[in-house]
Amino acid sequence: MTAQTASLRRALDGISGILVTPYDADDTLAPARLRPVVDRAVDAGVHVLVANGNTSEFYGLTTAEAETMVHAAAEQVAGRVPLVAGVGRSLHDALALARASRAAGATALMVHQPPDPFVAPRGIVAYVNRVAEAAQDLPLVLYLRDDSIGLPAVAELCAIPQVIGVKWASPTPLKLAQAIEQSAARDIAWIGGLAEHWAPPFYAVGARGFTSGLINVLPERSLAIHAALERADYPTAMQLIRGMAAFEALRAEENNGCNVTVVKRALQWIGQDCGAVRAPGAWPLTARADDTLRSLLADWQLL
Repeated sequence: MTAQTASLRRALDGISGILVTPYDADDTLAPARLRPVVDRAVDAGVHVLVANGNTSEFYGLTTAEAETMVHAAAEQVAGRVPLVAGVGRSLHDALALARASRAAGATALMVHQPPDPFVAPRGIVAYVNRVAEAAQDLPLVLYLRDDSIGLPAVAELCAIPQVIGVKWASPTPLKLAQAIEQSAARDIAWIGGLAEHWAPPFYAVGARGFTSGLINVLPERSLAIHAALERADYPTAMQLIRGMAAFEALRAEENNGCNVTVVKRALQWIGQDCGAVRAPGAWPLTARADDTLRSLLADWQLL
């Protein structure tokens, strides 16, 4: 393991902050708008930043736009923290993004689990192996949202030499515990992939670190939750999580279609407009939700 990979492995036990993708009023990429968001997250101490994740509207971007955003994120992060770049969709899109992300200087790749309706467990293993070939020397973090592929397939995926982390994004902590146990021979980073509110149960079965979209707006809250979990102070962690429950409830509205909407509208409220959310995400917020969000940001003293 290289020194850079070892550093990344340690950082993955922290917060993986998923960056938004900024657009202008004409729905065109506006990468410069992301810079204050990146700087705030880095200055606060977020451990890893992720471009082309789900909070980045990955499935709303063309492959060319995703390539543009990983280059922009790498330039703005400038090596201050590890940058993980999401790749996925069709196999050849994933391979193109893997090559582009490597050229941009990403520290690692995050492989989105294919959302194809016809997915064989062995097909996912083949898919990730092809991405690993295109990545060459870059480590891989798997993003597993559907654990129905089965624990044997998860074990095969974790046996791929370049895989150093798994973002577990299924609300099944007991199955996560089994996955951790069966791959104990490898130093895999098991990351809570369902943000702050699922971090405590994932920590309880052995995961460390978690993903966060909140870091775009209030990274200090995410870091306080992480610090509490690291010292096994579950009461403090839960108190902090309850304090952001209204924010997460808004994100879950409209069949989770407001997930990114709330983050981007919050950025507008605090004066760092990163544009709208592309369909099929919800935009704009309803008047009721917008009033609730504004009140919450005022309580957090962000306005």
